[in-house]
Amino acid sequence: MKPLQVTQAQQDPQSHTDCIDQASDKSIVVPNKHVTIADSFKGEHSWFITTHIPTDFSIQIQETTYNVHKFPLISKCGYLGRLEVQPLISNSGKELNLENFPGGSKTFETILKFCYGFPIDFNPENVAALRCAAEFLEMTEELEDGNLISKSEAFLTFVVLASWKDTITVLKSCETLSPWAENLQIVRRCCDSIAWKATKDELTCEDAAPNQETWWFNDVADFRIDHFMRIISAIRAKGTKPEIIGKCIMQYAKRWLPGMDMELEGIRGYGHGKSSLEFSIFTGRKKESTGHSKDQKTIIENLVSIIPPQQGAVSCKFLLQILKLARMYSVSQALTSYLEKRISMVLEDAEVNDLLIPRYQNEEMANDTNFCILLFPFFFPVPSMPNSSDECTMHDVDVVQRIVEYFLMHEQQQMQQQPKLGRFNISRLLDNYLAEISRDPNLSITKFQVLAELLPENTRTCDDGLYRAIDTYLKTHPSLTEHDRRRLCKTMNCEKLSLDGCTHAAQNDRLPLRTVVQVLFSEQVKMRATMQEKEQEQSGINSEQDENQTSASMDIKTLKSELEHVKSKMIELQKDYFELQREYEKLNSKPKNSTGWSLNWRKIKNSFHVKPAGDEIGDEQDVTKSPEPVQQKGTPRRRTSMS
Repeated sequence: MKPLQVTQAQQDPQSHTDCIDQASDKSIVVPNKHVTIADSFKGEHSWFITTHIPTDFSIQIQETTYNVHKFPLISKCGYLGRLEVQPLISNSGKELNLENFPGGSKTFETILKFCYGFPIDFNPENVAALRCAAEFLEMTEELEDGNLISKSEAFLTFVVLASWKDTITVLKSCETLSPWAENLQIVRRCCDSIAWKATKDELTCEDAAPNQETWWFNDVADFRIDHFMRIISAIRAKGTKPEIIGKCIMQYAKRWLPGMDMELEGIRGYGHGKSSLEFSIFTGRKKESTGHSKDQKTIIENLVSIIPPQQGAVSCKFLLQILKLARMYSVSQALTSYLEKRISMVLEDAEVNDLLIPRYQNEEMANDTNFCILLFPFFFPVPSMPNSSDECTMHDVDVVQRIVEYFLMHEQQQMQQQPKLGRFNISRLLDNYLAEISRDPNLSITKFQVLAELLPENTRTCDDGLYRAIDTYLKTHPSLTEHDRRRLCKTMNCEKLSLDGCTHAAQNDRLPLRTVVQVLFSEQVKMRATMQEKEQEQSGINSEQDENQTSASMDIKTLKSELEHVKSKMIELQKDYFELQREYEKLNSKPKNSTGWSLNWRKIKNSFHVKPAGDEIGDEQDVTKSPEPVQQKGTPRRRTSMS
């Protein structure tokens, strides 16, 4: 390739135009102090400036060497200016090696164009690297107005941070610019901007739709774990709901921990052709590179450290899944213990399949307890750790035992004396778990018995689930002695079996004879109690009917007596009325006068002119047939009123 010619700028405008014509689009004449740069030629590992003025400065960035002029760079880069007096840079034959240069050779080439006067294009992909490189080279305003630091800073502040997409792009580019991007607060400003934009809808509307709150999950989940943690911290500082933070954490785990979606249904085969998934889990870690395993372990530890302490922040299923991965990658014992305690808080929401935690071979659980500093203050009294045995069970039953013990400890700390629905769910969950692991031929009777007796006696309202687990264990271990079978059946209360359970147990040949007798006896007792209860109910119904009849008879007698009393009172009133009427007639035989006494008597007499009640018609007729009829005198009007 023919080197591009660079001509020196002339003061004569015509001369200037001639230089452009001679270059024939292969030279660009831009006056810059004493040198005009036209173009550059980049070899495989070198970068040349072809001009009439020879280069006097060589800079090596990574594997590329740049042969440039000293003056354009020193005039804008304070770092290179301070090195000018040193022999290393003042000697033209020497070469300056800039190690750990932010952005690498691509960013340095852009800075060279800026130093030689070419315009550069700022965009979200390169602005963070240019800002860090400008800081590295000390391209401040003291050397020249409009230097690279001020230009890149202005683009970051006024263009990038105003856009969600540009901010995401810049923060993504900062992953390769540590520690410069951290020290220049680029990461912090981007995280704060993302947090503000992500929580804007939630802060302005408490009843925002779920899609309005979670539209930013996928973008945030693409970041490196340290930047993701910075974003979550900024979002939490904005007062975001713990449930939203928990969903974002679960989304990130799904993105970076592929094992989170792994279901362990295949392990239930127990060597019958369904356990291929188990071997892939055991051997998968050996196939992975050491670096990848270390990254997975770091992600798990950091995710657990930022889970909100509220119970409903993340699901129980998520906690159990991340616990399985934590044990797979041999994270610290402090972290696994913390996860077990968090799971115990929401254990009633767990499913049996979630509790099937594989027992990984050759576990190397770390003893580092420094991780406790990252955890939230969530510590119960540590239960006694079960002794390690030589059992090669497929599932780690010790983990489930500790989780249940933590659950019971938490119940005691809450001073909940009465059994509640949560405990009933736990008993059903534990019985179903026992039914699953009892098919493991390597599970010992001692371990089964310990798990079965973890819950208090009053927790189980029915022992049908426990009986099913015992029967499955007996079926899987047919060579048990009579003593072992009786020992196993002692964990079950025959009195708590339902009628169907008793019927099945009475015909079960796998049960010891003593247990069968107890089942039959308890069934007989239940039947007798049921019959007595029905008899009591029937007798109660009959007695209630008798009481109702007696009460009705008493009410009728009371009404009759009251009616007789009213009749007698009416007869007495009628007699008093006739006596008063006789007295009135005697007074009427005297000369008539309008005295006040006669007026008062009329009022008294009229007060007795009350129409008899319907029930007293017969009595009224008896009274009107008195043998002493009243002879009435007076006006027709007065006669009518007394008739």
